[in-house]
Amino acid sequence: MNQRVLDHYLEFGIFTNPGLYKSYLETLPHEVKELGELLRKNFIHRSTLHAGNVGTNADMKYGDMKEMPWWRQAEDDILTTTAAMMAEFFRRDEKGLTPERKVENKLVLTCRYVAILMASILKTKGIPARVRSGFASYFENTEDSWDHWITQYWNKSENRWITVDVDGSWHRTGFDMYDIPDGKFDFSAQTWLGVRKKEMEENHFRNAGGFDGQVAIAWALFYDFHCLMNSEILYLHHPELTMYGNFPKLSEDELKEIDDLATLMLNADENFEKLLHIWETKKKFRLLKGALL
Repeated sequence: MNQRVLDHYLEFGIFTNPGLYKSYLETLPHEVKELGELLRKNFIHRSTLHAGNVGTNADMKYGDMKEMPWWRQAEDDILTTTAAMMAEFFRRDEKGLTPERKVENKLVLTCRYVAILMASILKTKGIPARVRSGFASYFENTEDSWDHWITQYWNKSENRWITVDVDGSWHRTGFDMYDIPDGKFDFSAQTWLGVRKKEMEENHFRNAGGFDGQVAIAWALFYDFHCLMNSEILYLHHPELTMYGNFPKLSEDELKEIDDLATLMLNADENFEKLLHIWETKKKFRLLKGALL
């Protein structure tokens, strides 16, 4: 692996920067699964909070949702960075990240946030790491592939990226969620190109906002492009060309520009310099819209 690529994924971005919590994160478990299990015990997914003690939480492995204050809601729009998450963990419990965290003190956040915190801790420990955005079809009770964010870290001894899904790690999948086999996670570049070539059914790919098809895949693709550049943007933010009202109006030439980006992203490490050049020069892929932007 090119050392420049590994050095890039050792760098913190605005979202993974631990700020004043860096020295604390260095004390957390070094073994990846042990670290992931610790993180998982400190979060509740908003869908779990909404559903309560049924479905995947029928055994209350995520905690008794009846103990959660009635006014608690998803906190995705509030705690957007590692530093913000860590500050709130400590505000609610002075022990910080703890396996004994009470349900009412857990953060209500989705996969992006768990993946970001995992990547931040690994970077803190000197392990190259990156967040990825794509789709997962391995959750229980679904025939579709749903938008999802995971983490990859570089295993020096095995000379490969290892894909881990901390947020989804307590689901029954039949494989190791701390070393997800190739082909189980639907990376967005492969998905985009597969749909464009009509090798995949576009409506198989969905997101939690109620969207499916090419527009949802395009969002995941640009999330992933920004993640590869260490900028794990919010769900609310997109390049103007993929905003919901604009996407159906894209010309074939504009769609081919996205095809070209996705083709490079199929092998992001070998094409790192080309992707970095796009990042530094192509405004339409970099400048975002949404919320107050």
